[in-house]
Parts: sequence; C-alpha cells; structure tokens
Amino acid sequence: MNTPSSSKHHVPTAVCIVGNGAIAKAAALAFAQVGQSVTLLGPPAAAKPDGLEPSWDVRVYALNHTAHELLSNLKVWGAMDQVRIAPVDGMVIKGDGEQPGHLNFDAYGAHADTLAWIVEDRNLNEALDTALRFAQNVHVVAGRAVALKCDEDHATVQLADGTSVKASLVVGADGAQSWVRGQCDIGLDYKPYGQKGVVANFDTELPHHGNAFQWFTCDRGIVALLPLPGNRVSLVWSAPDMLADQLCSEGAQALADRLADFAADKLGKLTPVLPEAVRAFPLALVRPHSLVSQRVALIGDAAHVVHPLAGHGMNLGFGDVRDLVRAVAGREEHRSIGDERVLARYARSRKEEVLLMQATTDGLQRLFGANLEPVRAVRNFGLNLLDKLPFVKRSLMSHALGRH
Repeated sequence: MNTPSSSKHHVPTAVCIVGNGAIAKAAALAFAQVGQSVTLLGPPAAAKPDGLEPSWDVRVYALNHTAHELLSNLKVWGAMDQVRIAPVDGMVIKGDGEQPGHLNFDAYGAHADTLAWIVEDRNLNEALDTALRFAQNVHVVAGRAVALKCDEDHATVQLADGTSVKASLVVGADGAQSWVRGQCDIGLDYKPYGQKGVVANFDTELPHHGNAFQWFTCDRGIVALLPLPGNRVSLVWSAPDMLADQLCSEGAQALADRLADFAADKLGKLTPVLPEAVRAFPLALVRPHSLVSQRVALIGDAAHVVHPLAGHGMNLGFGDVRDLVRAVAGREEHRSIGDERVLARYARSRKEEVLLMQATTDGLQRLFGANLEPVRAVRNFGLNLLDKLPFVKRSLMSHALGRH
C-alpha cells in the first residue's frame, strides 16, 4: 500500500506534483500509468466516514467525455459510486425579458449516449484516493512546499520540514492561487466578475428526466439546475455579490422559494436536501501568461480559471492531464520529461481549447450581463436562431463533449 511520508530526507522522482485536488491526483495516476515515478505533495486523504450514507455534496462537476475517457483509463470511473452519478441527457437554456429566447440540446442530436455526467466532488476524490493507495509508482508526501529551484538538469522542491524533492518535472496543480505559478514568476490576467457561485441541493416534486436547466437573468445572474440521481437537482447560481450574500444568509428554504420563479413549471416544488447546506465561492477569470516555465507545467485551475456558466472548468483540467502526459510519453528518447520542447508541445496542445473556453464563457457572461433592452432583444434572437441551426448546435456540442 502507498503510504504518505513526512520524514526529513531527499526524495528523487521523475515527476513532482504539487496539489491535493482531483486534477493533481488524476495526473499522478496518469504519469504512473506511463511508467514515470511520481511524488504527490499534499496532506493525506481524510478517512471515509463509516455508518450512514453521506449527505449529498453541494460541490458537483459536469464531466464530459474527455474526463470520462481519462478516468476510465485510470480505472477510477468504475470505482466511483455509480448510484450517485447522474447522466445529462438534455439541456434547456432560457433567456430573459418578456419574450425570452430558448435553446435546447439533447444527446440524440449530439450523436452521443449522454451529454455529460454529474459527479459529486466527494465521490470523485474518494475513488481517486483509493486508486492512489494501490498505485505502484506514486509516493505521497505530506508536507508544505516552501521553495522551488529549477535549472537545466532538474527542479527541487523544498518542504517546510526539511524534506527536498528532486524531479525532472514539477507540475503545478495547486489551484487558482497556485504557489508553483508564483514561484515561477508567471504573470497573469485577473478579472473578478463581481459574482459568487451559490450552490445547494434540492429534491424536486417532478422528475427532471435527465435535463439540465439554465436561465440567463441579467440582473440576477445565471441560474443552473443540474440533474442528480432520482428526483434531485444541484443548484449553481452565479449571482451578483450582494445577492449571493443574501441568498446564503436567507438559507436553503428561502432559496428554494426564489427558484420557484424559474423552475416551478419544470420541476414543481423544490425542497432542500437534508442536512440543508448553502455555500458560495467567488467567480473570476484567471489567465496566466504561460502554462509552462523551466521544468514546470501548470494544469487545472493553476493554468486557467473560467466562469462556471458552461460547467467545464474541471473538464479543462482533465484535458490538461491528458495532453501533458501525451507530450511526455511521446517525447524523443534523448529528451527528459522536463525538456523545454516537450513542455512547449504541451502548451501548444492546450492553447486552442483553453482560449476558446475562456472567450466563450467570458463573452457570454458579458453579453447576458448587459441590462439594455436592445442587447436583450439581440441575445434572445440569437438563442432562438441557434436553436434552429442543427449543424452549428452539433459543432458546439462536439466541443462541449470533448470530441473536437
């Protein structure tokens, strides 16, 4: 079994991954699968509680086919609790105003079995933690990184307890406030949206039939209800800061009452899932000027943070893992895994997809945030027009599915 270590010594490794989230764990498993020794820096995973079924996690992800393929290849998808995973078979998007536009997507029109899968953060991470415990080439080190030094031959990560990790490649998978990125002096563009993502779970009176619903409301932000197993949905409300704070302070039942304005005709009465929980997190666009530095590659939120209206932040991270491991596995024999040309190939492979998602989410947020009647009329017209263009819709869905 692979056990965490915190003793003071030198740890030689091919890849050192800094981070403790799902993207970091998936990267560790993927590098190990292609024969690289991996050191994963982060605190040990918390023990799974025994006894009753855990409550439904308010943090969920809409994982696309890229994520599904990667996690399946890592033997992680099948290890998740399948009863707690919900397929998304359709998506219904509504505009705002007296004559709101609408846009519908479905799996049949996308030539797919399903559009996405809604997975809880806890379910995903527990399966990853289980896989890590049995991974032969992964060494988990519990500790806090305090220094990073890189040269032409290797990179060294120094920990607070005196342990040093010497690697050919350091992977920064440590989130939007990435310590690794800061150590490399990689500049970034930061754009706060003045919004928070408010999340909560609700039981529904009527079945959702595998549909995800999204309402663009302009002054109240963007409301999304994602299907969970059974008659249950997960809310992601991208609300202006003041409204978000109010939604959190009012509690889950008041939030359910507010959602009746949008969802009553589709889902009937909403009832908070017990124990009631309403959480919020700030929304921003984070765009680092580079995904790589000397012997360093950034993945996940360390590499890009986008608005959650498309639900693809986590999918971009899994795409990073796939393309970084491909670049390393496909390198020439004389190149080390941290060679600048290898990392440049990784950066090029991610450029189009990341830029497209950043432009799309940022553009839609600005378009639907404009509280002007002429703009409202144009965007509602655009939704209705797009709904009548099956080839364009299919192209959009191909990108969303991760099949481009």
